[in-house]
Amino acid sequence: MAKEIITYTEAFSELQQIVQEMENADISVDELSDKSKRCTMLIKLCKDQQKKTEAEIAKIMQTESW
Repeated sequence: MAKEIITYTEAFSELQQIVQEMENADISVDELSDKSKRCTMLIKLCKDQQKKTEAEIAKIMQTESW
């Protein structure tokens, strides 16, 4: 199975959409498990991207003279 390529912005937007569906009770019990798993994957993607970006910024800050 190929790894899905999705940007941080797309993942965050999808998370917002799923949360809104949950808040509005627009998700059936049958869909809830799949949506919860998808949210877990999207949250991990967002956290990983944030950590990567923070590390890149820290590296730049160490090498740049201000």
